[in-house]
Amino acid sequence: MIIRKAQAGDLPAIVDIYNEAVLHTVATFDTVPRTLEQQEAWFKQHGDAYPVIVAEQDGTVVGWASLNQYSDRLAYARTSELSLYIHAGHRGQGTGKKLLEAVLAAGREAGLHTVLSRIVEGNDSSIHIHHVYGFETVGTMRQVGFKFGRALDVILLQKML
Repeated sequence: MIIRKAQAGDLPAIVDIYNEAVLHTVATFDTVPRTLEQQEAWFKQHGDAYPVIVAEQDGTVVGWASLNQYSDRLAYARTSELSLYIHAGHRGQGTGKKLLEAVLAAGREAGLHTVLSRIVEGNDSSIHIHHVYGFETVGTMRQVGFKFGRALDVILLQKML
């Protein structure tokens, strides 16, 4: 497996992986799949300050992670929010750990100070991996999401780089 900085040519795979999560999981609270054009605009917003990393296996992108701008308010410029998604057929194989490690290193190198992560209640494996990599639980946002007929809590985690 190769872990590397994402390129524009990776966007179709990134959007496919994300849209699978939109349609079939509560890992994201998006309810409408994204278009390639939307993902291209998202990618352009990242630049050097907010890294996007992919995991490639046998020439195919099987997962991705990004550090996203947390807020457009200037005082938050060194704070980011983590996104991490793995192709359904490649979950549970350590890809998430490798991506998390790489994106945190890239964030540190980019000069970021704080990484936030919002994880839906019940996603114990994701919460565990975050704790392994030094994230601390800082709170629970009660019933802030509604998807697949359920009100969902979100666990907020934070890591200082």
